[in-house]
Amino acid sequence: MAANTNDFWDALTDLAKEKNISMDVLIETIENSLLIACKNNYGKADNATVEIDKATGEYHVFLAKTVVDEVFDPVEEISLADAQNIDGKYQIGDVVRVEVKSKDFGRIAATAAKNTITQKIREEERKVLYEEYYELQHKVVTGVVTRFSGKNIHVNLGKLEGFLSETEQVSGEYYKPQDRIKVYIVEVKTSNKGPRILVSRTHPELVKKLFEEEVSEVRDGIVEIKSISREAGSRTKIAVWSKDEDVDPVGACVGQNGSRVNAIVNELRGEKIDIVEWDENPAYLIENALSPAKVVAVVADADEKSAKVVVPDYQLSLAIGKEGQNARLAARLTGFKIDIKSETQAKEAGDFLDYEEEYDDDEYYDDDEYYDEDGEYTDEDSAEEYQESEESSEEE
Repeated sequence: MAANTNDFWDALTDLAKEKNISMDVLIETIENSLLIACKNNYGKADNATVEIDKATGEYHVFLAKTVVDEVFDPVEEISLADAQNIDGKYQIGDVVRVEVKSKDFGRIAATAAKNTITQKIREEERKVLYEEYYELQHKVVTGVVTRFSGKNIHVNLGKLEGFLSETEQVSGEYYKPQDRIKVYIVEVKTSNKGPRILVSRTHPELVKKLFEEEVSEVRDGIVEIKSISREAGSRTKIAVWSKDEDVDPVGACVGQNGSRVNAIVNELRGEKIDIVEWDENPAYLIENALSPAKVVAVVADADEKSAKVVVPDYQLSLAIGKEGQNARLAARLTGFKIDIKSETQAKEAGDFLDYEEEYDDDEYYDDDEYYDEDGEYTDEDSAEEYQESEESSEEE
């Protein structure tokens, strides 16, 4: 049966483009819906087939019927006389393809077919949206605040809404409908109602992605953000490193007159950002991480991931920070447990040498410094003297 399907096919093609759904999927869905209609109309559809011309949209439904002398099942059998009316060559036992007029399907069968098509289109639409937004997972996007569910916020991300829970909001940040904000997509999940997108304003990666957007050297991979620690809404520390010795990683992230970092600070609504230089030597890294405090000495145990730090007496409160924040962020940034003491405290405890006599601030981190087998911070000459004294003791 040829069907007048031009308008239908045009509409189907437009639907596929609008929803970004494959035509093959829609054609398969129509085939399945017609088979369901057959089953609902005749009670079974094991012998039914559907043929659709993908070029024109013309479709036909056939039932394969066996030629018999006496018909007991009109769905699967056809009399010899009826078969020969179709083609005189048919004999008993042959199988005849009999076309079914889909317009003869009952209302219930037609409704079931329509529901099948509608459901499949919805499923495919959700699948397409999921795949589209899954590609944005772990990226920063700009959204518009649309509505509130208690203390949770819904953010329009284009075709879907992101869910900004209370726990992922920065304390002290307040929004109103139509506010534009940048959020970090933490996760895209599937659900019965379609994709569910969880976004964050507190995630440390939000800061990292903002630097990638703002700083071309970071975006191009010349400058790498090696580590980041954040207390959202208050302060963030990032450690940066440059693959190009001619590029200052800290200067690149700060920008001329602070233009780059200030743009990020503004996006984070005033959150302070400390940018320090990464170093493979944990002592140097810890010293940098405690910025803006000045450090006199660092003794680090790489195996134990712990470090003792000495700072000038007047710098102790700055090194620790308000409510311990500076030291806490430095510890997270470096991965070391950091014990900070003032010079007076260190001398009284006998933890360190008298560095006023033995070392200058600029000399304490000499290129030859390293950690000995006991985890003590020393230099090559001292290590050699230590080894010679050990050998002499053994000979005696």
